[in-house]
Amino acid sequence: MKPYLFISILAALFFLPFLGEVHLFDWDEINFAEASREMLLTGEYLRVYIDFQAFWEKPPFFFWLQALSMKVFGVNEYAARFPNAICGILSLLFLFRIGKRLFNENFGQLWALIYLGSLLPHLYFKSGIIDPWFNLFIFSSLYYFILFIWKKDNKQDITLAKNKWNYLGVSGLLTGLAILTKGPAALLIIGLCFFVYWCFQKFRLYISIPQFLVWLLFASIIPLLWFGIETIKNGPWFVKTFVAYQYRLFSTPDAGHGGFFGYHFVVLLIGCFPASVFAIRSFFKSSASKSAPQADFIRWMKILFWVVLILFSIVESKIVHYSSLAYFPLTFLATYVVFQISESNIHFSKWIKLGLGAIATIFSIVFIATPLLLKGDGIAHLVKDLFAKENLKADVPWTGWEMTPGLFLIALMVFSFYLFRKHLNTRSFQIFFIGTAIFISTSIMFYVKRVEGYSQRAAIEFLKSKVGEDCYVIPSGYKSYAHLFYTKKQKPTNKKSNDRHWLMTGKVDKDVYVVTKINKLKPMKGFVEIDRKNGFVFLKRNKVK
Repeated sequence: MKPYLFISILAALFFLPFLGEVHLFDWDEINFAEASREMLLTGEYLRVYIDFQAFWEKPPFFFWLQALSMKVFGVNEYAARFPNAICGILSLLFLFRIGKRLFNENFGQLWALIYLGSLLPHLYFKSGIIDPWFNLFIFSSLYYFILFIWKKDNKQDITLAKNKWNYLGVSGLLTGLAILTKGPAALLIIGLCFFVYWCFQKFRLYISIPQFLVWLLFASIIPLLWFGIETIKNGPWFVKTFVAYQYRLFSTPDAGHGGFFGYHFVVLLIGCFPASVFAIRSFFKSSASKSAPQADFIRWMKILFWVVLILFSIVESKIVHYSSLAYFPLTFLATYVVFQISESNIHFSKWIKLGLGAIATIFSIVFIATPLLLKGDGIAHLVKDLFAKENLKADVPWTGWEMTPGLFLIALMVFSFYLFRKHLNTRSFQIFFIGTAIFISTSIMFYVKRVEGYSQRAAIEFLKSKVGEDCYVIPSGYKSYAHLFYTKKQKPTNKKSNDRHWLMTGKVDKDVYVVTKINKLKPMKGFVEIDRKNGFVFLKRNKVK
């Protein structure tokens, strides 16, 4: 129990404090929190709503978690992010358990620490987006499916106490939860992994058709319950629209989120530092001995990694968190390399050290230079984009202490390389990855609130000033959900309130406020500018008496 307790306390210390220190970010964080807030207001827990209109893009599971959190902590930023902090604790415990079962306790601890100490994997557990739970359900479903295969085939070198049908059923149910969290993309990803593994098996059926149908049945139970109840209650429109949206999401760029083919390669290399550097070594040959389950699990993790990376490189929409499922296999492969280095089975090559040093240097320079560049007038005069120029004029204090993460990372790398040169053992790597976790946390503490100060705080503060005022507030020229969450919008009594044309030109029964960006500002008849700040312009139109 001691390792589980240690990991739980460590994860809680990193993930739980200060979740509510910064406003939620548009779009996703505010979008999801608003859906959960409206769930509480309407008492409608089967169908998701945004602006009190049916929101067919996402299933309800994550919003149930957020709504429950808001019941406990109130409708605020902390409550919106709390479910993912819990997901982070559970994820690290799960990784430890898998690593311990496949290798030993040291491997399990290393995997948990490497995940904790890698940039984006760590950061996502302090966010309010859906992906951490979605990824955990898919990964755990795949893991229990692997256990089913091993149990069925009587795989040696691993003890599996449960019946094979137990593992198969749990795998299917977890897939169902993944579908209920974010949609049928879960089934596509897992299905592709099954297919690629089948190819590696030289097209030998490693699962019988009846067994696969049983898995599919269990995977269908949970989402079909939701689809079924929703259809019985409200008809088929919502379900059909939801499925159509999921198809469109994969086939067209989403709201301008296009990008080049190698986008996610770069995201994983830089964003998953330092795990990504170690993981690269796992794709080269190694003479390290492996048991049959270990070798098979490595194969599965490489399959999952490449399926996610290639699939979301092909998909038209390019958004950072689309490849976040790859964090699990990537950190496993990194852990395997670190573990083998610790056991002196793999050489800690100069290329790994060079990769670590190069990316760490980039981060250090950025964190050290940023306060110097942005303090005072900073670099606003060098920026051509009008909105960005005004953003940079925000009154965001820089004290010089913001260099701390960059300086700490340099010191950590020097100290770690010293330890690695002296004795390459597990303790050295544990210190290193706890150190990178500290680097990430201090970076968040010093920088996220300041970034938010430039990017959106002026608009959020204006919106919060309208809480309790009987008025309409809408954005213009850009997409946002902030006007819903931060004005605490109540369910409209006037059916015309969702008619944008009426709000802009009709005989409105309440004052109308418009939030726009300075580079999107256009003449609006009947509206008067009441303020502008940091690139945002605020307009008002009085109600028609």
